[in-house]
Amino acid sequence: MASGAGACRVSEEGAQHNGSLSILLAEDDPTNQMITLLMLRKLGHDADLAVNGYEVLAALEYRSYDLVLMDIQMPEMDGIEATRIIRKRWPRGPRIVFVTACTYCKETCMNGGGDGFLAKPINMVELQAAIEHNAQ
Repeated sequence: MASGAGACRVSEEGAQHNGSLSILLAEDDPTNQMITLLMLRKLGHDADLAVNGYEVLAALEYRSYDLVLMDIQMPEMDGIEATRIIRKRWPRGPRIVFVTACTYCKETCMNGGGDGFLAKPINMVELQAAIEHNAQ
């Protein structure tokens, strides 16, 4: 399913448990992956992982997600391009929150089909607010 290093991890039963959202984390940096996954667990959510836009698309072919936390600067296919494809292929698809250190890119992200924006480094309060806002 995964291209490149093959880091895409999609669970058979999905990331959903105990009423939590099904979340896909699209992030290529191992440190950011670890931190974000730990924060999500503290908030009561598990997440599947993709390291580039191709893996995001492959994961969405496999199962549906409520929310994608999408880095915009990833190898092979960035988050903006992946989001454009998602919006065409799954018009009623998942909510997408862009997560990036590129704070001046917010307008580009939102025009690219995003439902929200989080600046790195992510903090727990903002992550929880983005999840709650996009769970509706």
